[in-house]
Amino acid sequence: MVAPRVLLIAGGRSLEHEVSFLSAQGVLEHMPFPTDLAVIAKDGRWLLGEGALEALREGVAPSGAHPFPPPLDWGAYDVVFPLLHGRFGEDGTLQGFLELLGKPYVGAGVAASALCMDKDLTKRVLAQAGIPVVPWVALYRGEAPWVPFEPPFFVKPANTGSSIGISRVEGYAQLEEALAEAFRHDVKAVVEKALPGVRELEVGVLGNVFGEVSPVGEVRYQAPFYDYETKYTPGRAELLIPAPLDPGTQETVQELALKAYKLLGLRGMARVDFFLAEGELYLNEVNTIPGFTPTSMFPRLFAAGGLPYPELLRRLVELALE
Repeated sequence: MVAPRVLLIAGGRSLEHEVSFLSAQGVLEHMPFPTDLAVIAKDGRWLLGEGALEALREGVAPSGAHPFPPPLDWGAYDVVFPLLHGRFGEDGTLQGFLELLGKPYVGAGVAASALCMDKDLTKRVLAQAGIPVVPWVALYRGEAPWVPFEPPFFVKPANTGSSIGISRVEGYAQLEEALAEAFRHDVKAVVEKALPGVRELEVGVLGNVFGEVSPVGEVRYQAPFYDYETKYTPGRAELLIPAPLDPGTQETVQELALKAYKLLGLRGMARVDFFLAEGELYLNEVNTIPGFTPTSMFPRLFAAGGLPYPELLRRLVELALE
């Protein structure tokens, strides 16, 4: 059998541009199939060939050389691996283009990508299915702020990742400023109740519709919440795999993750994040393109379950072809 040829797409127009490059470096180093790189610069233009590799070495691509659609021989690739975090890459837009091309790609489809990118819509679907979520309210820019629960709470843009634009609000006097920060990134904000004594748990899922689940991991840190600096500064957070949980709690986390995965129509992969507060589990969010550095939680979770990084990438390509 001839090895499939993969096109890895990294960078992107979102504020998670640099994070995508960190993930791409790990994937290129460990991918067991021949792989080329294409980069979407911050201005939305593309870099190919040596220009893409140079951007990867720099860790950022402010501007590109080619307008969309780029002059690529799409027929030369069997699978596309979109490794873009945030808008215009993780939200179904790029997936829609690949659907029009008829090109297999790694990860969730158009509808599931768009749904999981919107924290408000994801919560609505999960809550309707009886999966526990943190109490929340959605607010639009220009709308009078109304929050039906007492502070403290978190204010988040509805459609960003990597904790960008998030504020912890201790009193109503801080709400206006927190909403202004969220509305810098989105027209819709989510206000979530802050839970006491939270432990943050994460689990990986791999598969098409019927997934297989990794061991459960736990993230611990000293910051007020799991913000951008804590996530991406070495030594700021501690990852415990497996999480120190009783067997019943671990099993419940895995069962809820698989239920959500199927319910949301996910494909390929996802990292599902939970809160454990005072003995109660809450599904926090679903990441359809999780971080892929060798030290990121998603590959580490599966490595702990007996699936090393290169084999994880092999499975993802096979799932896309499937």
